[in-house]
Amino acid sequence: MRAVPLLLVLTAVGAGFPAGAAAQGPPMMPMRAGSQAPAGGSAPTLNPPTSIFLGGVPSGTKTANAIPITVVDAIQRALDHNLGVLTAEQEVGRAEGARWRMLSELLPNVNGRVSETREKLNLAAFGFGSSTSGPFAGIPSIVGPFNVFDARVYLSQAVIDFGAINDARSEAHNVSAAQYTYHGARSFVIHVAATLYTQALAAAARADAARAQAETAQALYNQAVDLKQGGLVAGIDVLRAEVELNSETQRATSAANDSEKAKLQLARVMGLPIGQEFTLDATVPDLPKPDLTLDQAVALAYDHRADYQAALERVRAAEAARQAIIGEALPSVHVNADYGTIGLTVSDAQATYTLTGGLTVPIFQGGKTRGRLLEADADIRKRRTEAEDLKAGIYYDIRTAFLDLQATDQQLQVATKARDLAAQQLTQSRDRFAAGVGSNIEVIQAQEAVAVANEQYISAFYGYDLAKGALIRGIGTAEDALRQLMGGSR
Repeated sequence: MRAVPLLLVLTAVGAGFPAGAAAQGPPMMPMRAGSQAPAGGSAPTLNPPTSIFLGGVPSGTKTANAIPITVVDAIQRALDHNLGVLTAEQEVGRAEGARWRMLSELLPNVNGRVSETREKLNLAAFGFGSSTSGPFAGIPSIVGPFNVFDARVYLSQAVIDFGAINDARSEAHNVSAAQYTYHGARSFVIHVAATLYTQALAAAARADAARAQAETAQALYNQAVDLKQGGLVAGIDVLRAEVELNSETQRATSAANDSEKAKLQLARVMGLPIGQEFTLDATVPDLPKPDLTLDQAVALAYDHRADYQAALERVRAAEAARQAIIGEALPSVHVNADYGTIGLTVSDAQATYTLTGGLTVPIFQGGKTRGRLLEADADIRKRRTEAEDLKAGIYYDIRTAFLDLQATDQQLQVATKARDLAAQQLTQSRDRFAAGVGSNIEVIQAQEAVAVANEQYISAFYGYDLAKGALIRGIGTAEDALRQLMGGSR
């Protein structure tokens, strides 16, 4: 276990949702002036359509006391209550419903009907008359009134219908795409929840660091006042110390405010009861750097990234939809049948049936089929370009993660040494000032150097873990990593 500040490797794991969303990195904490961004530049924030993952459905009852939340707790709650996951889950249901509608065109359709009719007919309207000769001699023009009872079951069945077959196949691919998208949503929620949890921890660490800097500034100010009263330093030294104290106090206030806002955003993503107070666990699990070559990581990503698999399924769905259009222009065979009893009353009803087989041959549809094929071809090209773009994006994501992994490793080593040197510089400058050898200009400069060195260390530390997390996220093994954290459960 490692103590904060630490960027949980899971902050950048898993397949993205929707296509293209996973390529975005986790939002980074704001850095003070003079600090350096991690290798690879500043990461973009979550923008629409990924903003749906920043929402959640509040669940549970608010308690009076603050509840402890670990990073795993935050991820679990987000998986259960995050708006992005819930929306993706409903889209799976919609896709399955559309598939069953298409299957209904291939499966038997059976209906039952019972009717009781009272009729009075004018046979003369159908060519029957009251003539005295001929086959209809003696039949009156008006018949009835009389009752007709009919109880019947109707059956219709497609025997050969290539259009319906490919429509059902297309919807089956759409269901698979929706399921992959759902898994991608879960992976991306792991990324979002862990990012915001770590962001909240980092904000709390920055608030603590700013508070410590303010306390140091207060001590330096008090020291300057005491030395001035003893006649050892000039008034300008007290003024400089007071300016530095005000600056550090303002930074501490701003950092504390940022920390509280980070916790509010995390609470929303997790779906906590509105107004629920909670505390964070300052230690988070550490995952090792994946031991893979670039080619191995890319190949693994193409197999595991749910967003890429969903894109491939959408290509197959578009191709099947085109085949359905061609199938509708081919002959089709359907069977229709009914069986039931009919009579003047229920007691004297007799069994009857009808069985019809029909062959439908489309001859001319006025260019409708050609127009639909042109649309389908455009849809296929669009889906293929989306899949190819995502495939390239996966490669560049992983390549970038490898580059950042190497750069931030070196940056972390330098930042660690710089932080130690800055601390030594501050100690020596304070001793020189107390001895009256130097002015507090050196002290203030050393204090600023410590602040910058601490921020650079945090940025390098987070950047190194971010690169590891970006690699895991790019590969698409978010839920595997989560199960590892939870000891194999869920």
